[in-house]
Amino acid sequence: MNISNENIIGAVVAQDYRTAAVFERAGIDFCCNGGRTIGAACEAQKIGSADLIQELEEIVKTSRSGQSTTADYSSFPLDLLADWIEKKHHRYVSMQIPVIQSFLEKIVHVHGAKHPELAEIKAHFDACAMELTAHMKKEELILFPFIRKMVLAKLEGRNEIAVPFGTVQNPIRMMMHEHDVEGERFRSIKSLSNQYVAPADSCNTYKAAFAALQEFEEDLHLHIHLENNILFPKAIVLEESF
Repeated sequence: MNISNENIIGAVVAQDYRTAAVFERAGIDFCCNGGRTIGAACEAQKIGSADLIQELEEIVKTSRSGQSTTADYSSFPLDLLADWIEKKHHRYVSMQIPVIQSFLEKIVHVHGAKHPELAEIKAHFDACAMELTAHMKKEELILFPFIRKMVLAKLEGRNEIAVPFGTVQNPIRMMMHEHDVEGERFRSIKSLSNQYVAPADSCNTYKAAFAALQEFEEDLHLHIHLENNILFPKAIVLEESF
């Protein structure tokens, strides 16, 4: 999709919902006033359109998932895999949480009376946002540093390592339990949202919110897979080798 000042905002968002966040940050209403051109909206906001168009084009040129389809994650060294999860998935979650919360707040306010399930979806996502933020911090401050410490010890030829929490299996069990909780929470969100299909009377923000929730769940599933099925089992085996 080539984007210019003449593109209709609502049509751009309809073709790729990720562009909604760009308009949101610029203070441009892509929902009720989505019938304007990008040029007209930028002129009304008294902002230049060149940088905004460049940001929009960069988004639509990247794949929706943002993931490599050929990456063999099981071949990654453990410390590199921990870095990948932190830089890719943790950063994605941190960036998307405020965007999705903003969308949900708006559609609950506008459509909540007719669609009471939206309030439930928002409550589930707010809880998920709080728990995932704490979850990621525990990984970044406790579990991942210890995994990197084990990798370094092996590279240096050391046969012993101090374990501050008894065994690496203790934080891993906690992380896997939290994965189960968030997986179940998103199953509820998916059900309440009719499999992320917005109703016929939905506005652009409504559609963007559901599309963003769906992508968020897909990223969460990959995040959980990388940890539960690759990082955690290998970390346990590495610890047992000392």
